[in-house]
Amino acid sequence: MIYQVVTPKAIQKKIIALPPEVADRLDEAILALAEDPRPDGVVKMKGKKQTYRIRVGDYRIMYIIDDKQLIVVLVRCNHRREVYRER
Repeated sequence: MIYQVVTPKAIQKKIIALPPEVADRLDEAILALAEDPRPDGVVKMKGKKQTYRIRVGDYRIMYIIDDKQLIVVLVRCNHRREVYRER
């Protein structure tokens, strides 16, 4: 099954602002979520319904999976020191 990956504009802007090698690695990981939204190394976030996170170097991608509609929605994509802070 192929999932649709939804990337909000704010996350797109953050990724574009990063160094090209980091942005390329994040893009690759995000595109891979369409094929397998629960890859090896994925962690289910405690206290948050259907929220998962994957590591890409020093960066973390947090996302929500909707298995009924086959959608993956990115929630956050930040450096590891920033991603867990509540807004």
